[in-house]
Amino acid sequence: MKFLLAFDFDHTIIDENSDTWIVKCAPKKKLPNGLRNSYQPGHWTEYMGRVFVYLGDNGVKEDEMKRTMTTIPFTAGMVDLLGFIGKNKELFDCIIVSDSNTVFIDWILKAADFHKVFDEVFTNPASFSSTGYLTVQDFHAHRCAKCPKNLCKREVLKEFIDKQLEQGVSYTQVVYIGDGGNDLCPVMFLKKGDIAMPRQGYTLEKKISQLAQDLSPVECSVLVWSSAVDIMSYLKLLIKE
Repeated sequence: MKFLLAFDFDHTIIDENSDTWIVKCAPKKKLPNGLRNSYQPGHWTEYMGRVFVYLGDNGVKEDEMKRTMTTIPFTAGMVDLLGFIGKNKELFDCIIVSDSNTVFIDWILKAADFHKVFDEVFTNPASFSSTGYLTVQDFHAHRCAKCPKNLCKREVLKEFIDKQLEQGVSYTQVVYIGDGGNDLCPVMFLKKGDIAMPRQGYTLEKKISQLAQDLSPVECSVLVWSSAVDIMSYLKLLIKE
């Protein structure tokens, strides 16, 4: 019996968006209008690339960024939930599928000592250049028309499950925990017997409800959460079964 827990990161594990939180490092803690308005739907990674250039041009260094990022609060109950998963790793494989980036997620998880809870993190690769600027790349190229051009979370989830199967690991149940519009695609991939856990009041919950109203509901079961305590209660039930 092994369960796969797939987590989104922003507004799910942490209670903020890591990409907008970094703006606290900018002069006067805001971006110029021209830069702010340069975002085009589906092209978030390129937009963040421009934000990082602006921060670099204004002398914002790696250590300041790191200090700022590690002050982001975890979502209510999340610290307890991750502690619980960490103590039961023989039952849970745990991955992150996120549109953030490797540098931010790494800093945040390591600062709180949660990096060992996760088996893999799938997110946009980022690194600091020789001149000290943070750079970010698209996670992959894909053909899914519904997802941002840099990341289709369904593809990531499917590839991970397939790879695990090749290594003889099959999951009793997949639990997908997220909040955003880009979490709908992987939720649509879940089968009967799997669980989608959308965060209450966020886009994913609304999109799942809309599908049910349109009489094309998702195949998996849906369990809404407002605090990670709700998720932990469900996982404790799973283990008891």
